[in-house]
Amino acid sequence: MLTFQASFALLALASVSGVTVTDAILSAYTAPGGFPTSVYATYWNNPTSTSAQPQPVILDPVTSTIFPANLTDPANFPKNDTVDPHPLPLPQEPSQLLQQAFSQIQSIATNPALYGDSCAKCQASMSIAKMLVLAAPEQGPFLAEAVCEYFNYSTTCYDEYSRLALGSVFSQVVALGDMGGYDGQLLCAAQLSLCPMPPTEPLNLTDWFAKPKPNPLSPPKQPSGERLKVLHVSDIHIDPRYATGFEANCSQYMCCRENTFNTASPDQILLPAARYGAYYWYVSSRSLPACLTHDDDDTDTPMSLMLAAMQAIPEVTETLGTGFNFSLFTDDITSHDSDNQYSRQAFSICRILRGRGVQSPQAITWSRARMQFQMIPYAMGGFVLGSQFNWLYDHVPTMWYYEGWLPESSVEYARTHYAAYTVKRPDGLRIISLDTDILNYFSYINSTQPDPFGILRFLTDELQDAEDAGDRVWIVGHVLNGWGSSQVYQIVDRYSPHVIANIFFGHTHEDQLSIFYANNVTNMSVETAQTVSWIMSSLTPLTNLNSGFRMYEVDSATFDILDAYTQRYVLEYSTREAYGQNITWGANDPLNATWWHLVTEHMEYDSSLVETFNTYQSKSSVAGKTCTAECIPAKICYMWSGSSSISYANCNQSYTSTQ
Repeated sequence: MLTFQASFALLALASVSGVTVTDAILSAYTAPGGFPTSVYATYWNNPTSTSAQPQPVILDPVTSTIFPANLTDPANFPKNDTVDPHPLPLPQEPSQLLQQAFSQIQSIATNPALYGDSCAKCQASMSIAKMLVLAAPEQGPFLAEAVCEYFNYSTTCYDEYSRLALGSVFSQVVALGDMGGYDGQLLCAAQLSLCPMPPTEPLNLTDWFAKPKPNPLSPPKQPSGERLKVLHVSDIHIDPRYATGFEANCSQYMCCRENTFNTASPDQILLPAARYGAYYWYVSSRSLPACLTHDDDDTDTPMSLMLAAMQAIPEVTETLGTGFNFSLFTDDITSHDSDNQYSRQAFSICRILRGRGVQSPQAITWSRARMQFQMIPYAMGGFVLGSQFNWLYDHVPTMWYYEGWLPESSVEYARTHYAAYTVKRPDGLRIISLDTDILNYFSYINSTQPDPFGILRFLTDELQDAEDAGDRVWIVGHVLNGWGSSQVYQIVDRYSPHVIANIFFGHTHEDQLSIFYANNVTNMSVETAQTVSWIMSSLTPLTNLNSGFRMYEVDSATFDILDAYTQRYVLEYSTREAYGQNITWGANDPLNATWWHLVTEHMEYDSSLVETFNTYQSKSSVAGKTCTAECIPAKICYMWSGSSSISYANCNQSYTSTQ
């Protein structure tokens, strides 16, 4: 029996035996029909057979074992090795997975092959984060903190990204979203500015609307000549941590707290916080209290300012004793503190405090307030994740009912539909309140789906019902148009101007306005202007703004706005007087989309009107930026846009705010 090595040596010898090479003759060798059996001592088969390959018996000299017959048998040679070991890496502890993930993100950030491609780096890092939180969910917040510190995104990474703050939300989003696809690009664009903004997914309008838009439209309702008075308050941002007498000129984000100070004078207060807010005082009129005409250093609304506002509203609007016909509140209750500083109880008490002194709002919008109180589709992430905010949907609508603000039917619907509801007034006006914070952090999950919450379906159905009944509609929400929803624009296009009379938002803290046009803003003209959204400035003075509110005068039949009086504890301006002096318009004609388009046309050749608009946008704050040169067309462009997605595509983004 031959050894393993000897058999290969003989094979090599056999391959050259019988071949002779000389300078003149090249001989050839022809193998005989019978195999030379002397090469191997023994065989598994008859080696001389010409119908099969010989199967020698081969010995392993190291182990002194004979290899199995199937290793020389073509018919039975193993085709899938299931015996030999194929080692895998050892399982890692969760903390080790965290270190590996963070190390890989660091490598991606410094990889020269990805130089200049911040989007690819961001999405690759998000994909690594996804794998980590799927394997070890509790490590997600730690990774968020580590990445925040490594890239120096903030000096308060724990406050912002710990599990008690955004860390838990971050972990859910990257676990459930497509981080290597559209979701990841949108997240990297909107939150980190590391990717180009992906195009908004259009709403598939095939069979979306129950009926086509009437053509021609039904005759408009005729004005009654009677004027309703409607109050609009937004963005109160009550600050229960505001402490009178503490540092107002602090070095931290939010001042006027017992734990804030100025680093230049840590042991001595430089500017004590006043009772009604921390102001860099100036007095534009000696008839005004300085505390009510101010600029602010990153503080929200102290209790005294909120209560003073509630007392001032009937005085300055001349509704003392008569009241308003109804009120709008476009939300945001809590102060702008770090997310880890809010509990459910803290949030609830702010909402209860907000209710004191507010006269029966007939439309109360919903917003996320802070990270702990957002919205997630009920069907997403299983019962535990999909129902994590139900405590709030149960509590707040019940409080609305307790206060007598909404009927029980609206409250019950709001409880199970993300706090959305409709109020049908007996005079023919329907008020549809939407949670326009559908673009919160959880909206980065399955973001190619245009209506994951069913809000757009609800809005469309309510508008169709109003059209069938011949009613007019006001739409109210907190964040402008879902903060960039072209889908909302398409719905507004379908039901304007015959159904939708006006739209109301808050959120920006600044006094703004947008016009909606027909055919998705393909042609902006007097003929195509359809409706407007009134964007209310805030009661909070944050940041560098004057506190204020607004009263609308509204025709009781058409529900068009005839004038709007914006207050900062004295009348700041009348909309009709401020912008309509050079427009041919009847005294009782509505301040509708047609009128506002004429205003923008006048702005194009009279820049002083844009400067006036810019001043009022900041609530006449001395800290507001002026608007000249390229700011002029940018402001007009914003007014023409209707939604932020259109603004992103068409307008210079450097002048959206006066700050």
